[in-house]
Parts: sequence; structure tokens; C-alpha cells
Amino acid sequence: MARYEEVAADLRQRIDQGEFPTGGTLPRYEDLTAHYGVGRGVISEAVGILEREGLVRPVKRTGIVVLDRPARRRVTRDQTITRDPRRGYVFPAASHPGEAWQVHGRPVADKQPATERVAELLDVEPGAPTVRRRRVTSPAGEPPFQLVDTWLSDTAVQDSPQVAEPSTGPGGYLDRLEEAGHGPISWTEHLRVRMPTREEAALLQISPELPILETVILGRSGRTSEVLEVTVRAIPSDRVELVNELQRHRSASWPTSPVETA
Repeated sequence: MARYEEVAADLRQRIDQGEFPTGGTLPRYEDLTAHYGVGRGVISEAVGILEREGLVRPVKRTGIVVLDRPARRRVTRDQTITRDPRRGYVFPAASHPGEAWQVHGRPVADKQPATERVAELLDVEPGAPTVRRRRVTSPAGEPPFQLVDTWLSDTAVQDSPQVAEPSTGPGGYLDRLEEAGHGPISWTEHLRVRMPTREEAALLQISPELPILETVILGRSGRTSEVLEVTVRAIPSDRVELVNELQRHRSASWPTSPVETA
């Protein structure tokens, strides 16, 4: 085991034992180098490991903050979209039936430069001013679990101006789009793992060294097949585990058929 791995293992154990409580900070770099008898580079490598594990996050003018670690949520993924009479469409998510969730800060709807990813999916120029709806949510009492950005096409906003407002009424912005003549909307989902931007890491209260799970949902107009909305959900990778039920094809039925010989 490399020396920086030994230091990381010891710090991890001390965190787990409560010596460095959640919300507190690790000792200063100078104190850590003296305690472990190593150089600053070894401490930096050790802290980097803890960052990638979601245990700590360097905060400017504060120090190396010890993070709260909610239990990893096991999510059984399917492809079913349901509907709640009060909330509108409900997509596969990490919430459990009847579970209360909270919003961190205030939901925002404004114009922002389209990222390269969003520009590609909405078929606009990168950096083009685009309406973005943003919210940060989590189960009640837990730190931020996910950052959700919904980007809306010019067509969506022109046909249903209310979707550009923070509050869109019962059923949400999707109901407003379908009422404007785009129903039934159809969706496709993309999943990938990537590193967070600095802004995403700050909003999710995680280290920039911790990968995130990104799910992107594209909503297409039932009338024109145009992409009306791109919803990007960013979830820290230490918060969720996706589970899929695998099905046997008829070619994989059991008992297996005898192998035919020539």
C-alpha cells in the first residue's frame, strides 16, 4: 500500500469513528503533514481519495469539510411513466412511495447560455440564450440529492409562455406544453457517468472529484416530433445504485435444449 493510501485509510477510519464529525473539518495540511511525517503531496493525494469517495470537500476559507453521507439509495429502474392527478407526470426516480422530498433554495426559471450537450440535443448554437428551469431536491432532512435542469426550446416557450415561469400551475410545465398542442409528448432517456462542473459540485455540496450520474430525458412533441425539452438530472455517484431486473429471452429458456450435432 502506498503511503498516501495508508494516510487516506487512517483518516477514513478516524472519520468513521467520529473523531472528525460531519460538518467539521480535518486538521490543516500543516498539521496533517506533521502528524503523519509526510510531505504535502502525500496529504494532497490522500485527501483526493477521500474526495472521490464523497467523504470530504475542500471549501475555500473554511478547510477540508467532512460531509454527511446519506445511505446509498437502491433504485429499481423501469421504463414506466405514471401520472399523479396533483403533480402531473412522474418519471422513474429515486423516491419511494409516500416519501416526502424538499427543495433546497428556490426553483429558478431564467435564460442561460445553452451548454454544448444541451445545444446538441435542442439543435441550437452552443451558448444560445435558452430558458432553463432549475431545482435542487432531496429526501426531507438530507443534503442535496439531485440537481435538475430543464431546458426548453424556443418553440416550447412561444407556444406556451407559462413554461418559462417558476410556477406553471397544476400538472407542471409538461401539462402546459400538451395543452398548447404538443400532446402526447414522448420521451427517451440517456444515462452516463461524468465529472461535475464546479457549479454542480457547489450546488450538490460535493467534491469536484466525485463523479456524478447524469440522466438526460428528451421530450418530443406529439405533433411535430421536435425536441421541446431536455431535462438533465445530476446525482452524486455515492448516493444511488441502479438496479434492473433481467429477463430471459425465449432463446435462453430453461431447461436448455440439447445441442444439435452435425
